[in-house]
Amino acid sequence: MNKIKQRIGNYRYRILGLLLFATTINYFDRSIIGVMAPTLQKLFDWTNNDYANIIISFQVAYAIGMLTMGGIIDKLGTKIGYTVAIGIWSVFGMLHAAVRPGFSIIGFSLARFGLGFGEAGNFPAAIKTVAEWFPKKERAFATGIFNAATSIGAIAAPFVVGLIVHEDGKNWQIPFLITGALSAIWIILWLKYYKKPEAHPSLSKEELEYIQSDSEVETVGAKIPWIKIIKKRQAWAFAMAKVTDAVWWFYLFWGAKFLAETFGLKLKDIGLPFFIMYMLADLGSIFGGYLSGYFIRKGWSVNKARKITLLICAVMIIPVSYVAFAENKWVAVVLIGIGAAGHQAWSANIYTLVSDVFPKKATASVVGIGGMVGAVTGIVSSKILGSLLDKADNTAYFWAFLIAGSCYLVILGCIHLLMPKMTPLDENLVTVKE
Repeated sequence: MNKIKQRIGNYRYRILGLLLFATTINYFDRSIIGVMAPTLQKLFDWTNNDYANIIISFQVAYAIGMLTMGGIIDKLGTKIGYTVAIGIWSVFGMLHAAVRPGFSIIGFSLARFGLGFGEAGNFPAAIKTVAEWFPKKERAFATGIFNAATSIGAIAAPFVVGLIVHEDGKNWQIPFLITGALSAIWIILWLKYYKKPEAHPSLSKEELEYIQSDSEVETVGAKIPWIKIIKKRQAWAFAMAKVTDAVWWFYLFWGAKFLAETFGLKLKDIGLPFFIMYMLADLGSIFGGYLSGYFIRKGWSVNKARKITLLICAVMIIPVSYVAFAENKWVAVVLIGIGAAGHQAWSANIYTLVSDVFPKKATASVVGIGGMVGAVTGIVSSKILGSLLDKADNTAYFWAFLIAGSCYLVILGCIHLLMPKMTPLDENLVTVKE
């Protein structure tokens, strides 16, 4: 087996490494404000509703960006489209450091808006890259690997912030500037090393044949209009699955606030709880991607393998409903970590649903449409939670965690109703006859 793998080659994993690096930067950038939220609230005198509005500006732009960036990436191609996306989010990420107290709410809102629009390009571009560079039997695992970088970025944020930023807010600007340098390095590497597999001089003939062994090569031509895509029930099955993004937004943007307000955690103490939560999330992402691939290698159909894995994830997440009852911070941290692990395992598989069913030239657009639905759900949930926390104190967290733990099973049922069979579509979005 090892000799066969050596003969095939593994250049595709170098490309996967670039996706992991980009996604780490992406989540480090977006996680910073959640980690510093308690400190920034005191520094700039924000209410919970003010903070929610700042978060919502990111999510509104993310929703708009998801709807448009996917189409842009399908049109420009992965190489240029991904470069444009990371360039936009890097500039606006650094602009956070220019915000002054006199206009902190509008300043942060504008910076978050630009950041959200650029960051919306990451997952459509990354999923499209995986579809280009990996055969179907490896896509969930590859997606699980780069998706794990969301947790790497989220883990890095509290440690970097804790080392640099003082409890009174001194040096809060520096973490926002760090990502600019990291992004510049990534763009240089991406432009130097990325090409489509069929045009890449460093790719062996054997590895190219392996990559294309269970899928078609993307044809040259106009991208598929998204108005045509949204007529397909399969697109709405993915969009329904992405409603769970609201849960991930909740962990990311409200997790530090919950721990600070419930258990009195300080900025310098938030690193270890975040490390535990997001290390569990990383393990979940990789395991979830591996599990469905394992089932496929055992001879299961793609439909059965993906959906059984999603069912396991949904059941695994249920205990997070009890976080609000936890009287010990470490119990709460572990329960949130288990929920995050289940979500990331779920996420690795729902992203793969797109490339399992849709042709490569529609992949980024479908991911964008689904991401837009997830972002809108996050907007609504953030607004409701911010308002309830100002009115009803921390009892609002009870309902947030209850919904976070129970929604996945309901949504999986909806996915199955919309897409009982995962039959691939051709480039005209017509079901391929088996």
